[in-house]
Amino acid sequence: MDFEAYKRFNPRLRFLYLISGLLLVILVSGLAYRQLWLSSRYREQEKQQSMRRILRPGLRGAIYDREGRALVTNRPSFSAVVYLNELRPEFRREYIALVREARAKNQRIDRRHLQVRARHAVAQRYLDQINIILGRSETVNPRNIERHFNQNLLLPLTLVRELPIEDYALLIEQIPIESPIQIHSESVRHYPYGPVASHTLGYVVTNLEVSADAMPGDNLATFRFKGTSGNTGVERQFNDYLQGASGGEIWIVDPFGFQFELVDSKIPALGKNLTISLDVELQIQAEKAFGKHSGAAVVLDVKTGEVYAMVSKPNYDLNDFSPFIPTSVWTDTSKRGALLNRAIQGLYPAGSSFKLLTAIAALKSGVIRPDTQVDCPGSFTVGRRKFLCHNKTGHGQVDLKRAISQSCNVFFYSVGLQTGIKKLAAEARNFGFHKPTGIELPAETHYMLVPDPPWKKKRYSDNWYPGDTVNFSIGQGFFLTTPLQMASFAASIARNETLTKPTILYDSSLDPDKVRHGGLPIGLSDAQYRRIIDGMELAVQAGTARLARMPGIRLAAKTGTAQVFVEGEELTLAWFIGFAPVEDPQVAIAIMIPGTDPNDNYHGGSTAGPIAKTILEAYFRKYPAPSTNHLATNKEN
Repeated sequence: MDFEAYKRFNPRLRFLYLISGLLLVILVSGLAYRQLWLSSRYREQEKQQSMRRILRPGLRGAIYDREGRALVTNRPSFSAVVYLNELRPEFRREYIALVREARAKNQRIDRRHLQVRARHAVAQRYLDQINIILGRSETVNPRNIERHFNQNLLLPLTLVRELPIEDYALLIEQIPIESPIQIHSESVRHYPYGPVASHTLGYVVTNLEVSADAMPGDNLATFRFKGTSGNTGVERQFNDYLQGASGGEIWIVDPFGFQFELVDSKIPALGKNLTISLDVELQIQAEKAFGKHSGAAVVLDVKTGEVYAMVSKPNYDLNDFSPFIPTSVWTDTSKRGALLNRAIQGLYPAGSSFKLLTAIAALKSGVIRPDTQVDCPGSFTVGRRKFLCHNKTGHGQVDLKRAISQSCNVFFYSVGLQTGIKKLAAEARNFGFHKPTGIELPAETHYMLVPDPPWKKKRYSDNWYPGDTVNFSIGQGFFLTTPLQMASFAASIARNETLTKPTILYDSSLDPDKVRHGGLPIGLSDAQYRRIIDGMELAVQAGTARLARMPGIRLAAKTGTAQVFVEGEELTLAWFIGFAPVEDPQVAIAIMIPGTDPNDNYHGGSTAGPIAKTILEAYFRKYPAPSTNHLATNKEN
């Protein structure tokens, strides 16, 4: 053998070495790329495939009235559940039994169908155990099981929800400890006073959008227990404040998606409690005062604008809406018109209660003086149209004070026409009638209306006529407002200012004398302002508001009766606004009672006045002014 030949270098091997080295470099680079550069991605994919996150909503905070009484709390709701993970061996045994049965009968084996049957049979078996204990005959819906299996595998399957406390006790006592059946507890909203202040407090609805901010794992497949979110009222307005931080768990799951090992967990947190300005005792008395009447009432603190009571009738029991709203309940509530918060969403002509604003505008413009008199023969003619006074025989010569107390239409027809629509509309805007009050409640209407010639031209392509001004001067025609705006108007007059900012929140540290509402002085002289207040007080002593008179309380008030057309029928609205005591105003009130039938002969004085009296007496029994201590004494006696 020629060893020298083997020792000589073969040039063809050089190319082979080069190729081999290049392939080795590529192999090492690929391994390094995958092991080093892509390792984080693979780890992430592994987590996504093997880990699952379960979110639990935090408890909502409670809502209290101004004296610390709970208006909204949480209560436990019990359900009988099973976890599918614990039933896997039984699912398997049932499935095998069904397969053998099918083979024995020479039937075609549909594995998917048999799996569904197996799960249903096992779930029904446990529900039957519950049925025996509770004396029920509930059945499991196979579709619900499959939906749950495919979408909420790691969450408990509910067999019976909303267990009464008696059934809860029976199950706790009789279900074997080793049974897969568990009693699951969740928190639902509870309203201790039922229908009281239902529109103000509001209700919650089921919400699957549970916040995940408090739990890591945004990239993991996530299962959520149902939470709630505020849908109306305070519950909605302060939803984020009331809602507690969510918690949950992170699990490693097996190849079938069932829990294998708990990796992380966090307990949900309780939301913040909220104190609102309502006085539930006064709220109850105000709602009782309405009897069977529909309508709205608002009771305000004159200085702070705090809402002591806000009534909207008809109302509904908030507990009927928790933990869910049955179709029958929703249908009935809607049919009765009980969902509308008439205090902030209802729009109505103000009727004669608006005459106070006409008087202010006329005095400020110099059209009348405090002692100006107008002859009322019972009607007022504008062009070819005759506008009637409610006293068809007329009031004779009336000055401003008597015109307010007797609610003389002719007086305000005359001075309103002389003042003119521009000044009347401007004054209405000064008092904020053209915009929402901004109270901390959702869905306050934005459609209140202060009409004027440009608006009518745009809306109806028509001119503004003197008859429109005459109607506007007594709160009729196109003008629309809410009961809350009218209560704010009464509070503003009581303070001799143009604006009142109502609030539903309560702050015990608030200094009432330092509250600023953003308005200006009304702009009347002392004599002018005094004459309006005297007219309002005379209305209570000997005028249209005399049914609201209370011994020992100086009340200033104005009644109103407006007409509206609903589906071609004329209905009446009864208004009452006022404040007391006159010498040091503390409380303002507005009441609106709408007629529901053409035969309803409602008037501000006779219909709304007695309701106002009942509410104000309840107020002064609890918050007596120096001149009203006898009411507190009478209550004790």
